[in-house]
Amino acid sequence: MNETILLFLRGRIDAGDFPSAVYLVAENGEIVFQDALGAAVVEPERIQARLDTIYDLASLTKVLVTGLLAAMLIDQGQLSVETTLGSVFGDRAGDKSELRVFDLVTHTSKLPAWMPFYLLASHPDEIFERIIETPFADDQEPVTYSDLNFILLGRLVEAIAGRSLDVAFHEAVSEPLGLRHTRFCPPADWRAKIAASEKGNEHEHYSCKETFPDLSVAPSDFRGDIVWGEVHDGNAHFMGGVSGHAGLFSTANEVFKIAQQFLPDYTTLLKPGTCELFRTNFTPGLNEDRSFAFQLASTKDSTAGKKMSSESFGHLGFTGTSLWIDPKTQRIFVLLTNRTHNHSVPFVNINSVRRQFHDIAIDQLVEKTS
Repeated sequence: MNETILLFLRGRIDAGDFPSAVYLVAENGEIVFQDALGAAVVEPERIQARLDTIYDLASLTKVLVTGLLAAMLIDQGQLSVETTLGSVFGDRAGDKSELRVFDLVTHTSKLPAWMPFYLLASHPDEIFERIIETPFADDQEPVTYSDLNFILLGRLVEAIAGRSLDVAFHEAVSEPLGLRHTRFCPPADWRAKIAASEKGNEHEHYSCKETFPDLSVAPSDFRGDIVWGEVHDGNAHFMGGVSGHAGLFSTANEVFKIAQQFLPDYTTLLKPGTCELFRTNFTPGLNEDRSFAFQLASTKDSTAGKKMSSESFGHLGFTGTSLWIDPKTQRIFVLLTNRTHNHSVPFVNINSVRRQFHDIAIDQLVEKTS
C-alpha cells in the first residue's frame, strides 16, 4: 500500500470516475505498491474490491493475449511481421491479401476503428468475411486504432497455432506462468469475484446510432441487464466471449505476471531479443508512435504521464483498465478500474487519472529509494 496513491485514487472514486480500483506498481521484478479500494460491484449488491478482484480487461486482451501469442509464433519461426493475410488465408483474404502482421499490430491497415458485427452478421463465423469486405478508409489518420486489426490478428494466430485463441493462450501462457484467475469466459462460480460493468450496452447503442445512422438499431438489439461475469464488448460477446481484441479477464497480480514477459530480463516465454519489438517505434513521424501491439510513451498525449522513458509502452482497456511498462527502469504499472459500472453514458474519460497515477507512482518509487 502507498498512502499517497491511495488518497489520489480514493479521491477519484469519490468524484465518481469509477466505483473501484486495484493498482499494482512493480520495479525490477518485484511488487512495490499495491492495493484495492472501492466497490467492485455496486448493484445489484455491494461487493468490495480486493487485491484478487477479477476485471474485464477489455482491450488489454490485444497485448496480453494476441500480441504475446503472435510474438511467440515469431520466436518459433512460424510468423513474421511481414506475413500477409493472403499467405495464410489464400483467396479468402480478398483485397486484404497484402495486409501484413506489421499493419495489424501497428494499426496502420487503413481499416475503420470499429463496426457492430453483432448487427451486421448473423453468425460469428461471418465476421472474417465482413472485415475482408470492408473498404479501406483512405481518409483516416495513418495510425487509426482499430478493433478490426486484432480480430484479424487473432484469427491469423488461430490459423497458425491450429487451435482457438483461448486454448492457445491457456496452453502457451496461463499454464507455464501458473495463472489461476486469468481466462476468457469466466465460469459462473467466479461471478462474485468479478468487478461488474455497464448496465446493458447503452454506450454501444449510442455509438451505433452515431457511427451508422442508416443502420436499423433498436434497444432490444442490446443487452439490458448489468454486464457482470461476461465480457462487456458487444462484438466479443457475439463471438462467444473469445476474440483477439477483447474478452480476457484477470487480476492485477496476474496481469503483472504476463507483463513481465515483455521485458527481456524477466521473460520466460520469449527470447529476450524479441522484447525489442515492444519498445521500438515502427511508426516514426506519423500521428501516433506505435510498437508491436503497444502505444509508446513518446506519443503526444499518451497516458504514460510525464515521467516514464519515451520507450515505455502501454495499452488501455475501455472498461477502465491500463498497463504501462518502462523497459529502461524495469517498472510495471497496472491500474484496473470498472468505470462503466453504476454510471450512465457518457462514461468519464479517465486518461488524466491514468497520467496522474503514473506520475505519482514514479514519485513514490523515487522517494522510497532516496
